[in-house]
This record gives sequence, structure tokens and C-alpha cells, in this order.
Amino acid sequence: MANDHYFSADPSSEVRERQVHVTLAGRPLTLSTAAGVFSPDGLDRGTRVLLGSVPPPAAEGALLDVGCGWGPIAITMALESPGAAVWGVDVNQRVLGLARANAAAAGTTNVTVALPDEVPADLRFRTIWSNPPIRVGKDELHAILLTWLPRLEVGGDAWLVVSKDLGGDSLQRWLRETLDDGFQVARATTDKGFRVIRVHRTAP
Repeated sequence: MANDHYFSADPSSEVRERQVHVTLAGRPLTLSTAAGVFSPDGLDRGTRVLLGSVPPPAAEGALLDVGCGWGPIAITMALESPGAAVWGVDVNQRVLGLARANAAAAGTTNVTVALPDEVPADLRFRTIWSNPPIRVGKDELHAILLTWLPRLEVGGDAWLVVSKDLGGDSLQRWLRETLDDGFQVARATTDKGFRVIRVHRTAP
């Protein structure tokens, strides 16, 4: 359907589930995707850039993948940090089911996949990784980021990958202008037309 997007809460398109072969945290995996989700044919370029450029996530504590889709970022965090509690959040009911199944297929036991409102309000995160849903529109994207970035622990980092052509530079400027003095915003790397933005929390 014309209005059936990967950020729809309940896609109405036919599921058409399929298997994809990916390597996450150095491990070859066979995972499930479907129609009506973001990047159903495998890892998209932005996610590849993010996973190939960020330092390892915190070994312990709570970690977060914002807009988890069918789960590759959350699963990578869980495989790299088995002692951490990884959360993957999304609004698309179809991908929530896929991400849960894929986390189990990858052998992880430390991933919780949930709707945003299901995350405990007092939970704070040591690491956030995200390929955020740019196509939801600027206002909605800004609202998403202002929901989660302030929930970083002091000393924690968020790493966001955004295409230059879809506003990566302007988003970096907006973050720098909007977040308070307790945050440092910088471009960590540029690769294949993507910006990886680091948001570091320095103070409460």
C-alpha cells in the first residue's frame, strides 16, 4: 500500500518473510526479514558503516538500539557485550516480532525488544547505537532523539549514522544547538556518504 512504510505501527502489506545471511560481530548468521520493514534484503549501507566504525559498546549496564528494525544493531551489541542488557525499540509490530526471533536465532539471551513506552522510564543507557528513521520527517525524528539522548548515563555515548544526502550535517548542527552543555556533539567519521555522529554525555 502507498502509505505502508517501515515506520508504520502495523504494516498491512503481505508479510512475505525471507531469510538473509549476514555477519554480525564476526559471526555468520541466518536471520529473518519480511516485507513492510526497513532493508528487508539484508544490512543497509548505513548500518554497515555504523557497525564498522563504532568502538565496542559498554561491557555492562543498559545498551539501546533506537529504531531496531529486524535487529542487526541490537544483536551486534548483545554479541559484543554479553554482560550488558540490550534494548531494541521500534514502533513497527512486524519488526518487533522479527527482532525477537532473530535475537534468539543468534543465540543471544540479553536482548529485550519493545515498544518505546515499554522501556522503564528510569532506565539510563551507557551506549546508544542507532540508524535513526530519517524518513519519518524532521519533527518526528527530533522528537525521537530528544526522547532517548537525554537518557544517556553521564560518561555514556550515542552513535548515530545518517546519510549526508538526507541531512546528516544539518542534524549534527541541530543536535549541537539543541542539547544542553552536558552533551558534546561531534562527527566521528564519514564513510560512503554517511556521517557517524557521536553524542557524549559529560554532565547530568
